[in-house]
Amino acid sequence: MMLIELLELRWHEIFQRLEAGDVVPPTLQLRAEGIMEAAVATGEASESALLDAMENAHRQVRGMSIANQLGKDWHQLYPFPQIPAVAQRAPVYPSTRD
Repeated sequence: MMLIELLELRWHEIFQRLEAGDVVPPTLQLRAEGIMEAAVATGEASESALLDAMENAHRQVRGMSIANQLGKDWHQLYPFPQIPAVAQRAPVYPSTRD
């Protein structure tokens, strides 16, 4: 299996977990980020190609672009090779009337 194929599987798993409201284990995210670095270091892919592929995976699973979810400057918050694995906020209900 090529690194790109492995990354696509991992991105889909990460984004599917987030879409379901589940937790993404740090090991899953950190290993995927390491594979992203390895793909660039070995010349198998460029940063821009990987970011485009990750964007595509995000769109397929979550139905929107990463920029729609996090804003157009999301790259500044999550520089390569960080994966923007951002869960939806949990609803908060007041415990008292105050």
